[in-house]
Amino acid sequence: MNHNELDQLRHRLDDVNLQILELVNLRAAIVKQIGHIKNNQGMKRFDPVREREMLDHLIQHNNGPFDNSTIEHIFKEIFKAGLELIEDDHRKELLVSRKRKPENTVIDIKGEKVGDGATHYVMGPCAVESYDQVREVAKAVKANGIKLFRGGAFKPRTSPYDFQGLGLEGLKILRQVADEFDLAVVSEIVNPAHIETALNYVDVIQIGARNMQNFELLKAAGEVDKPVLLKRGLSATISEFINAAEYIISRGNGNIILCERGIRTYETATRNTLDISAVPILKQETHLPVMVDVTHSTGRRDLLIPTAKAALAIGADGIMAEVHPDPAVALSDSRQQMDIEMFENFLQELSKYTSSIG
Repeated sequence: MNHNELDQLRHRLDDVNLQILELVNLRAAIVKQIGHIKNNQGMKRFDPVREREMLDHLIQHNNGPFDNSTIEHIFKEIFKAGLELIEDDHRKELLVSRKRKPENTVIDIKGEKVGDGATHYVMGPCAVESYDQVREVAKAVKANGIKLFRGGAFKPRTSPYDFQGLGLEGLKILRQVADEFDLAVVSEIVNPAHIETALNYVDVIQIGARNMQNFELLKAAGEVDKPVLLKRGLSATISEFINAAEYIISRGNGNIILCERGIRTYETATRNTLDISAVPILKQETHLPVMVDVTHSTGRRDLLIPTAKAALAIGADGIMAEVHPDPAVALSDSRQQMDIEMFENFLQELSKYTSSIG
């Protein structure tokens, strides 16, 4: 073979490469159209039966020189690239996506600007038990320069016989104490019908892990002008978590704080397994601020400081934890709440790692 013939073959190969490129891009355009239809109809993007049918059809028409396994490998990669293209388009379309809104969302809660790059804390008792109990914790929270005060009035519990909270009376106590110390109330609402009433008492609506996919509650929270702190579900994937936030923002409320609180795994050394890598993923995928609840993720007082340090080191916007005047007699989650002295030590330890306490 002379040099001229080699050049001709190379030119032919370049032409074939361009034809393949054109066909691959044409295929991608068709795949995106199919993805759009599937998305509108609520269908799953990946269809293994359809993929198998396409591979079998290709193999039936394969006359070599590649063997069937090679053809399968090549086209599986092409199929995978198409599926990733659909998923990327879906992420771009989400209102919570950073691809749609590159800048961080900053949420103003009574002057506390969550998402502004500073460290913010949400502190308070697991459950509202009495006015005196709540006031004692609020006094310590205020004395340490913290604005966001948490407390459970409605407590969805695994056992129906456990303390379920004081309900509306608990919200009234939280509001009374918060007004006394100029704090912002963060409290969980479990029923869509309670949202309107709660607006009179809370500054931030918390949606707990067990309600992350309570879609009617998400939609109701999305229709009011009140920030929402959304916790990740017990066994929810990050994609499911992001889509739960999308339910809220799609109804008009974009003031959403995501909260990683650990997921359920086979591990029993901690109450849940803290998925610390979720923080940077959520920060990359969405424009929303991200907090970490170190109390529920670990269920252990001795792990609160190291896990909080890890959360801040990896980019969390804030930390949520529980404080009780006397955890030993707490009506819920007694083993994981800090007393006042531990709480102050907790903040002192974390002060070395924070830009400012707020």
